[in-house]
Amino acid sequence: MSALTIKGLKKQFGPAEVIRGVDLEVEKNEVHAVIGPNGAGKSTFFNLLSGAFPPTSGEIQLFGERIDGLSPEKIQQRGLARSFQVSNVFVNLSVFENLRCACFKQSHAGYVFWRPAARVREANRRAEEVLEMIGLQALRDVPAGSLPYASQRALEIGMTIACDAPVVLLDEPTAGMSNSETAQAIKLIRQVAEGRTLMIVEHDMGVVFELADRISVLVYGKIIATGKPEDIRNDPKVREAYLGEEAA
Repeated sequence: MSALTIKGLKKQFGPAEVIRGVDLEVEKNEVHAVIGPNGAGKSTFFNLLSGAFPPTSGEIQLFGERIDGLSPEKIQQRGLARSFQVSNVFVNLSVFENLRCACFKQSHAGYVFWRPAARVREANRRAEEVLEMIGLQALRDVPAGSLPYASQRALEIGMTIACDAPVVLLDEPTAGMSNSETAQAIKLIRQVAEGRTLMIVEHDMGVVFELADRISVLVYGKIIATGKPEDIRNDPKVREAYLGEEAA
């Protein structure tokens, strides 16, 4: 069974049709990149998959069950989590506290004002586990707002996977990073991908071709090609519509 099955997905804002009939199968445990020029509809596409926007029409299935039209919280409970282009952390909480907040749902703890968070053992255990995975142990007690940009992005990825969702959407995870920071992010994303299905929106073609098992090219709200990186690199439609000389 595919992790995600998307059929005839459309999204209109007034008269403007932004997503114009997307059909796509994302296989279980693959890294699937979505690329395309600015304005192609990539962020809208992710917003539809994660429940931020309801589709105008079409279906989204997660492991065979329809999730289109559900709230982001209910979609996450069913196993799909998502990060964002802009870092989305609690700036006044420490790195560990941010991770622990993200772990509450998975530990079925919820938010109980009269119970100290330190007593939620499962949330604390999972937060420690994710902290080690993202390599921020040395910054454990640092307020998230004081972290360098790349560390904030690593923290957000950690918060996204803290609920242990089997399908994770990463929206431009390396945007704004230096070469060395990007190399660290690629290493982290490879770790995150183990045992999970990842969909990535990314502009850095080096990152895309290094990480992706398959790539889909979105242009003006429609997917014009899906295939392995070498096939996409050599597809004349893709070269013309998007990659240009970067494909060479």
